[in-house]
Amino acid sequence: MDDTDRALLTLLQDDAGQAYAALGKAVGLSTAAAHERVRKLRERGVVRRTTVEVDPRSLGLGVLAFVMVESSAWMGDSAEAFAAIPEIEEAHIIAGSASVLVKVRTATTEQLQDVLRRLYAIDGVSGTQATVALETFFERPPSPTS
Repeated sequence: MDDTDRALLTLLQDDAGQAYAALGKAVGLSTAAAHERVRKLRERGVVRRTTVEVDPRSLGLGVLAFVMVESSAWMGDSAEAFAAIPEIEEAHIIAGSASVLVKVRTATTEQLQDVLRRLYAIDGVSGTQATVALETFFERPPSPTS
């Protein structure tokens, strides 16, 4: 990946709906060359998908929690069980006293409690520790220029 690819990625992260002509102009390429570069980034899996970022609060999802999931067994084969809980936005196998870290969004703390109950239903889960975020300073995607 060269500097032009990184510049294209930065522009796409800012607004994935930009026309190829605008992308090309910003990085000194023709429309066709910008389109080809982006196509190759997709083919190589660098660009995994194009999506829209929605404000969770506008959907009534004002409770954000990070939950450490403790287990009595290896949880590496449990991805589908975690993915089956729609309120879980992310799930990560981690090192440390817990086995899995999940990011959960709900409308209420009662709904969060229900998610915690459903986590306990996953085979091997022996405990949870939830931390509720009071305020989010920022969230950002990875920088292609780092």
